[in-house]
Amino acid sequence: MKILKMILLVIAIIIAIPLVLALFIKRDYSVQRDITINKSNTIVYDYVKYLKNQEQYSKWVMTDPAMRKQLSGTDGTVGFVYAWDSDNKQAGKGEQEITKLMEGKEVDTEVRFEKPMKGIASIKMFTEDIGNNQTKVSWGMTGKNNYPMNFMNLFMGNMLGKDLDVSLNNLKTILERK
Repeated sequence: MKILKMILLVIAIIIAIPLVLALFIKRDYSVQRDITINKSNTIVYDYVKYLKNQEQYSKWVMTDPAMRKQLSGTDGTVGFVYAWDSDNKQAGKGEQEITKLMEGKEVDTEVRFEKPMKGIASIKMFTEDIGNNQTKVSWGMTGKNNYPMNFMNLFMGNMLGKDLDVSLNNLKTILERK
């Protein structure tokens, strides 16, 4: 009986630690990564403003090639929505909408996740001509996780950052081949 009480106490402590820590962790998260691509800003921007092109370079979109997709509106314009639904829990279900475009500079989107859990994130992709036929691409994501899921914010920068790095490297490889 004493061993059972000790085991239950250890389990309770293991569960309580993240819940207590989450009380002190910010609910907002922000992650950004950058890369330099050896192509003109025009070529880079004209590629990234089309959400459908993410099928070629975004680690997240490439998670399930068999996911069901529904597109509405005109890709590369404000209001275009790229919706997906997958049986793969890594891909989940949601939609991404272009909310703002600044020609040659910025593509803003809102991602609305349905599964595996509900959430909204703001994604911004910036392109900047840095001369010598090179473009700096910055890709960032901000969002909010409510308690107790905000505990995941401790790991969000590392997890999302790695995915952004992979995606940006894919983008660089694709565009520099053209």
